This record gives sequence, structure tokens and C-alpha cells, in this order.
Amino acid sequence: MRVLAAEGIAWERAVGWLPTFTCTIGSLVVRGTIFAPYGRDADMAGAVYTFAVENRGATDISLEIALEGALGHRQQRVRTPRPFDDDHLVSVGPDDVLLLEGTAIPGLAAVAIGSDGPATLEVPDGGARDARSFAIRRAVVVPANGAVQIAFYLAVGPERDGAQATVAVLRRRGWRALLTATREALSALEQTTGSDVMDRIVNRNLLFAYFYGVGRALDDAHYYLVRSRAPWHSMGCTVRDWEALMWTLPAVQLADTSLARELLVRACELHGYAPGQGVHYIDGTLFQPGFTIEGPAAFAIATDRYIRDSEDDQIVEDPVVADTLYLASEDIAARRDERVPLYSTEVMPSGAPAQYPFTLHGNAVVALALDVFRRTLDEEAAGSVEDPAAVRAAIRRHFAVDRGEKARLAVAVDLAGNASLDDDAVGSLLWLPLYEALDRDDSLYRRSVRALRAEGAAPDASMSALMPQIARLLGPEAQDVLAWLRRAPLDNGIAAEFVDAEGRATGNGGDAALAGLLAHTVWYAAHALGLRA
Repeated sequence: MRVLAAEGIAWERAVGWLPTFTCTIGSLVVRGTIFAPYGRDADMAGAVYTFAVENRGATDISLEIALEGALGHRQQRVRTPRPFDDDHLVSVGPDDVLLLEGTAIPGLAAVAIGSDGPATLEVPDGGARDARSFAIRRAVVVPANGAVQIAFYLAVGPERDGAQATVAVLRRRGWRALLTATREALSALEQTTGSDVMDRIVNRNLLFAYFYGVGRALDDAHYYLVRSRAPWHSMGCTVRDWEALMWTLPAVQLADTSLARELLVRACELHGYAPGQGVHYIDGTLFQPGFTIEGPAAFAIATDRYIRDSEDDQIVEDPVVADTLYLASEDIAARRDERVPLYSTEVMPSGAPAQYPFTLHGNAVVALALDVFRRTLDEEAAGSVEDPAAVRAAIRRHFAVDRGEKARLAVAVDLAGNASLDDDAVGSLLWLPLYEALDRDDSLYRRSVRALRAEGAAPDASMSALMPQIARLLGPEAQDVLAWLRRAPLDNGIAAEFVDAEGRATGNGGDAALAGLLAHTVWYAAHALGLRA
């Protein structure tokens, strides 16, 4: 018995995404690819593990390739893992398929494993709480100076019959056709910036957001937006409106306009009944209350971005989108101060309580949303929408502190003379140019950014959050930040919520929504701001 990596193994990513490896065992060269089928006629809940074995020797070699494992842990997870309390069960189904499931009825999920040819299956008898080992073995002969290729198919379903049916489809279509379709579909998603370095950052994070910030349920086949499907991220399968619409959706829209439309409508269906009310479960149920003014504004901004990029203005005729926009407009209007055209919030987009009710980031976002409402609502409703120019003027008037040549922007105020200068990692003043509240060359904005840097938030400082680094791509330090991103390991190149000074992930790696924000912001900096690596 030989372990694949015993003599070393080299890993690469095909199309910047698909894990592939090469290793040598004596006169044999083994190449493998692991992929989840994707693309036309290939998008299904499963994975394929392919092996190509080349014999560089002078004699034929008989060998056995085995896929071995153990079903030892099954869990339900929203944010924290909770193991199922029924027994593990591994059995053999028709057509030489291994079935992995729990013994409880009804079950929530099952896995089926099959191969592309005759195989020997090994399973234990009955169910048990202990790990249940299994193996599926393929015996082949590799001719001298020749090669053979085999594949194992893995499928997931809400129960064993569905998983087994998916394995049958994978077998019927064959791994070659599935891999070709997947490679072509992934290539179609890739974006270009004119810089190889920036392309790598954009595309790796874009694809991660595309596949890990969006999930299709096994039971109803509907799409759901989540913070991250990566199980090592503590936010798990919960999401805020702001994260879904302003982080994940822009990245998806770069790659797949049709899916972006479906996700926007889906977000309106699930969350539009109470926009901005807090953190949601994937089905739209409120997980953690806490109103943020950016939430309802996000629906308007996301809709406008979709219309602008796709030229599909008919989306506002969709009843669920239209209803959501009216509800969002009403929720924002209800938060207006009686005297000043500024709007209050309960929490920041990060979920942290707002130190004072009127936040700079929130009102900048609201001003942009008001622009959208005035264009998309019916004439009567649009006529009652606040003039966004008045909000932007109020921002300059009420958030500028230390007036004169040293004026800078406060992050939150109470309109009674009190102000906070403590920037929020998510709702940062660094984002103001993106919302058209201030130009990136505006002297007040630049002084405020310099003040943040002077307080220890520079790109080379010891930082705990990646978010401010991404935001700095819009400001005067953009070139320095891009150089930092080129070196930053992140979480194997994927955004992590928390990083150290070198950009190495220290917590909440595999942050799919944040990966979407990173991808879109780098793309925007290249195309709209002319940033080059």
C-alpha cells in the first residue's frame, strides 16, 4: 500500500480554481483533479475525484486505487456545530454505490459514492455511534508506456435515494464531459483588470464569493445568500442585508448577470418584508434584531446597480422588488430627524451599537438610496422623497468637526454637539467616495483619511480587520494598499475577516461575502479609478 504523497506531491489550481495534484510513485506518475461539476448540464450537488496514472516503465503494472474514509461525524450548523444524536450508517446500494447517512427517519442529508467502473466495496454491518469505516476500490492494469484514467463520483441529497440518483447522472454524463463543462463555465466567470496580479486577487475571491456566499438548498433547490458556507467561519449560514446586497451580489454580478438578477429577487422575497432589521437565517427569519439604516438603503442601491450594469430596468416591475423598494423607502423616511435631513440608526453595519444615532456612513448610503427612490418609485411617492442633495449638505454641515483648515469628519453625531471619531471597521468613512457623498480628492475626505492613518490604521500597522484595508483602495493610499494585498497570504488567497499586519488570516477565514467585496473593490479600483499593480 502506498500513500499518494509519500514521495512528495505538487498542488496547483486549474483555471485558478480547480485543485489538481501530481505525484510520483516509482515508475508511475499520478495526476488528480477534484472538482464540483458546474455549468450547463453539469450543475448538480456532487463532486468528482479523477485519477490519471501514467506508467513510464517497460512492464505492465497492476494496481488498485482506493477511496477510503470513515463516517464519524454529522452535524447541524447555523453558527455553532451540534452533532446529530442518531447512529452513523454506511451501506451498499444498487449499482455498487456506497451510501452514507444517519439511521434516524426522516434524515436531513445523505452522501452516495460510486466509481466509473467495476469496484469492490467494503462496509461495516449496521449502524453505530462509532465511526463507520468504508472503502471503494478500483483494480486496473496500466500498460507499459501507457496510462489509465478512473473517477470516483460523490453526490449529496436530502435522503439516500436522491443522492444515489445523482451518482447515476454523474456516471451517465461522465467525468470528461463534466470536467470540460466545468472548466468552460469557470473561464466564462473570470474577469480582467489589465494586471495579472490584480486578476489573481479578483478571480480567486470572486469565485469563492460565487460558490460560498450563495447556496442552493438540497430540499427546495432555491438559492440562498449567506455570509459563508465555509464551516470554519463563525458567522456561518446567517447574513445581513448589507453583506448580501453590497458585498456578495456585486461580485456575482460581474460574473453572471442572470444569477445576480435571481439573487436580487430572492433577497427581496426573503428579507424585503423587514429590510435592515438585523441578521437573518437563510430562510429570512430574523436571527438577531438590530436595525441598521444601511439595510433598507442596500435594496435600492443593489437594484440600481443591477439596472445600470444589465440595462434591465424591467426588474422594478417585479412585484416583490417593487414592494421591497416601497417598504425600504418608508423605513428610511421613518428614521428622519424632525429638523435636519439626517437619518438615525440603531447599529452599525458591523453589528456594533452606534455610539450616536446619526452615522456618517449610514447617511452617505441613504443619500445614494434617495437618488434611486426618486427615479424608481411612482411619481407621487417619488415626489415625497427627501432631496439627496440636502442630505449631503447636512453631512458636511453636521459631521465636520474641528472646523477650519484642520476640519475632519466625525463617524457619528447626536445633533446636540456630541460626536465620535472612532471609525467603524465596516461602516467606515473610507467608503464615502463610492456612495458619491464626497469625492476621493475632496480635501475634507483626505484630511479625515490622514487622521485615521495617524491614529494607527495605516496599511503597514498591526491590524485586526481586513475590511479597512479594502476600503482604502478608494482613497489616496490605494497604491500602497494594493502592494500590501499582493503580498498578503490571507486565507490561502481568500478574504478573512481578521488578519495580522502581514495579511495572514487570524480569524474567520473563508469569508465569502467579504471575498466578494474584495473582488469587486479591486475590480472597481482598476476600471473606475485606473489603479494598476
